[in-house]
Amino acid sequence: MRTENLLIELGTEELPPKALKQLAESFASNFRLALEGAELQFDSVNWFAAPRRLAIYVSALAESQHDKVVEKRGPAVNAAFDADGNPTKAALGWARGNGIDVSDAERLVTDKGEWLLHKANTPGQPVGTLLENLLNQAIGKLPIPKPMRWGNYSTQFIRPVHTLTVLYGSEVLPVSVLGLTSDRVVQGHRFHGEKRFDLAHADTYAQALKEQYVIADFNERADAIRDGLEQTAEQLSLTPDYDNALLEEIAALVEWPVVLTASFDSAFLDVPKEALIYTMKDDQKYVPLLNADGSLANTFLFVTNIESRDETAIISGNEKVIRPRLADAEFFFETDKKTTLESRLSSLESVLFQKQLGTLKDKSDRISELSGFIAQQIGADVTQASRAGLLSKTDLMSEMVMEFPEVQGVMGKYYALNDGEDAAIADALHEQYMPRFAGDILPASDVSAAVSLADKLDTLVGIFGIGQLPKGDKDPFALRRAAIGVLRIISEKGLNLDLEVLVGKAVDVYGSKLTNTDTQTQVVDFVLGRFVSVFQEQGISMDVIQAVSARRPTRPADYAARVSAVAEFKQREEAEALAAANKRVANILNKQNITGELPVDESLLQDEPEKALYRSLRAVSDDVQQAAASQEYGAVLSTLATLRNDIDDFFDNVMVMADDEAVRQNRLAILLMLRSLFLKTADISLLAKS
Repeated sequence: MRTENLLIELGTEELPPKALKQLAESFASNFRLALEGAELQFDSVNWFAAPRRLAIYVSALAESQHDKVVEKRGPAVNAAFDADGNPTKAALGWARGNGIDVSDAERLVTDKGEWLLHKANTPGQPVGTLLENLLNQAIGKLPIPKPMRWGNYSTQFIRPVHTLTVLYGSEVLPVSVLGLTSDRVVQGHRFHGEKRFDLAHADTYAQALKEQYVIADFNERADAIRDGLEQTAEQLSLTPDYDNALLEEIAALVEWPVVLTASFDSAFLDVPKEALIYTMKDDQKYVPLLNADGSLANTFLFVTNIESRDETAIISGNEKVIRPRLADAEFFFETDKKTTLESRLSSLESVLFQKQLGTLKDKSDRISELSGFIAQQIGADVTQASRAGLLSKTDLMSEMVMEFPEVQGVMGKYYALNDGEDAAIADALHEQYMPRFAGDILPASDVSAAVSLADKLDTLVGIFGIGQLPKGDKDPFALRRAAIGVLRIISEKGLNLDLEVLVGKAVDVYGSKLTNTDTQTQVVDFVLGRFVSVFQEQGISMDVIQAVSARRPTRPADYAARVSAVAEFKQREEAEALAAANKRVANILNKQNITGELPVDESLLQDEPEKALYRSLRAVSDDVQQAAASQEYGAVLSTLATLRNDIDDFFDNVMVMADDEAVRQNRLAILLMLRSLFLKTADISLLAKS
């Protein structure tokens, strides 16, 4: 069957830059699924995206569907004919519906009976006939929250669409979509080349656009911008400050990227660099440049969409644009410095944290008390932690943070230092929000860690305490992120903190505001539950996590130590046999409802294998207890692994459920002792076979 490459392009007005890549990926994915649903064969579906176009390129698309034979089962033979062998109404109606006579029907014989059968040959439809419906399917499923109408059209899209190009090889396929009829016309660059031009073949799309000053490939364009930024910065002996999100947003704003250098008055460098960087990146999509020591340079890079004969005019224009933004930041900073953070505390009383939980001032008071409590637990300065907790939200009332919310915490540090607060307090104001996202750095000092934990625990306990638990993907207070932050701070910093104690204290601090009587248990379980995703990202298998979770260790650092030990233990040769033995022991004890303590009577030991196992258990018991108390769980499991032969001999040669009641109970006591020692680390009976 003939195949050709298919190109579909929607030529639009400027698309939302933050949504461009997602739109293009979704367009390609939706169209691929539509092709698969229509049973049209193809090799691959790729996408192009630029500010004024979304395009799909399908390689080796078949010109039509394959012919199919469709089996249509009719009524059972005993219902298709009467006693005289004449067709019944059911058989006649079925045959008429299939355009055949009953006599033309075949028979389908199975072990459940015999039915009439018609095998219909269905010819495959050509791609040109199917394409309009498939394209409408793909467009209809695009993630467009607010579609718009334009001109006299009744159709809607995220932005007005002006051209529709559909080429199957060199052939224009007839399609009507979004009020347009397909053609081979493509928009060139808005300022360079031809405004519109004819595309000869689907395969020439990318190259033809380059000749018209458009790099249609989104990733190629982003790479070109990255190369331009890096090379220009290197020539200036500076480092460009940008992330992938900013790079992709810039790539979504230009079709023909040109990197240029501009500067601003060095007097603005007296303003904290974070505020300047934020306004350059977020407001203007500029790329700040850093000196070798990390300080901000008064030179920056920007990406323009045209090649100009007079770059100085473009540079000058961008320098004029950035100046008032930087001047605003300077004004806010100088104004804010005239008011201390402490004097802003009263203004927090006018801002609600949550209706049932009080104001930001109430939250600050709670954070202060909880920060001091945590600091005491970890040996940090209680006075500093309490003070930092009290001031933790005051910078939210500053002019700078109100204008640039992203610099909350950062500005708190600068304002605290300006007020003469201790450096540890200033750092804690900055680091209270850490970690902000997966992989983010943690608070550096113990004082900062105490404040960060207090803030997150206060939010968790408060929201759970009024019954507003996260449901599905709805988590307006970012409780999952807060829980992971709590786990990371405690476990990665090795803090000897117990979630039961911390959450219990946070519940007490709230007092009568909480209505959920099960808050403490629910919050602890919720936070521990986040360990699953944390450890899975580290490559830990689910059975290892479940084995530890079964013991519900509430000290995150202890939990992490157990997981590490069990993951290592699982790789040992003895692990599978010992896991199976533990499962067997657990089943026996559960069936006999054996819990608590059951002493072993040495006088009742009869067979050598049970005597040997008991001797070995006694020999290792103290070492296991001490190692577990020190959280040396690797040593615990290594020691218990030496019992493998004794355990195997016991089960091979000893009848646990002896007829003699006293002997039976004594043997169960040995198994309980064995089980208890393993449970010091985890329930390894839950480990899966390797």
